[in-house]
Amino acid sequence: MNELLLYIAQNLVENPDAVTVTEKQTDTETIFELRVAPSDMGKVIGRQGRVAKEIRTIMKSVAQHSGKKVSVEIMD
Repeated sequence: MNELLLYIAQNLVENPDAVTVTEKQTDTETIFELRVAPSDMGKVIGRQGRVAKEIRTIMKSVAQHSGKKVSVEIMD
C-alpha cells in the first residue's frame, strides 16, 4: 500500500523525487503520512481538496479488500 500511495503522488507532482511516504501503525489503523515539495502541495490537494479526497478513497478501498483500516495525512 505504501508503494501505491507513492506511485499515485509521484505521478501528480512536478518533483517526484521529493515525494516521501511514512507508515505509522496504531492499535486500530495504519496512518500514511504523505510529504511533497511545497510547490506541489496544490497538485496533491486539488481544488477544494478533491484530489486529496480521491487519494484517500482509493487507499481506503484497497485496504478494505485486505480487511485493514487506513488513513492518509498530507503533511506540509
